[in-house]
Amino acid sequence: MQVILLEKIDKVGLLGDLVDVKSGFARNFLLPQGKAEMATPDNIEAFQQRRAELEKQQAEALADANSRKAALDGTTVSITSRAGSEGKLFGSIGSDEIRAAFEAAGQAVDKKEIRLSEGPLRNVGEHTVTLHLHPEVNADVIVNVVGEEV
Repeated sequence: MQVILLEKIDKVGLLGDLVDVKSGFARNFLLPQGKAEMATPDNIEAFQQRRAELEKQQAEALADANSRKAALDGTTVSITSRAGSEGKLFGSIGSDEIRAAFEAAGQAVDKKEIRLSEGPLRNVGEHTVTLHLHPEVNADVIVNVVGEEV
């Protein structure tokens, strides 16, 4: 299925690209979220007229993401969780707990922006977590997991 991208999509294409994607990806993700339009002659013509407006929106989103990165990069948040004597947690720390810790610290972070490359945090200590703020902008933050022995 051929679509016109209305914004940059990782591993798919840039704003304005005509790309062939699987029909399920287009129907279930790109089209409902307004990230793409069907590549019909009318839509292509309408896109060309709106291109400058969409590029301006993309530039604003990138500038916003860069300012958020400057504020968040290197930030440390602490999360207290029950742990055994060897430093292993009873349970794990996931993206929802990390989001709540940032919210308590006064920073707005969306759960979808948190990237846990090795899965949930299961040990006491400092862990580096990546925040995916924009397709071109990532910020590294430190999550300090403090063990509370039982």
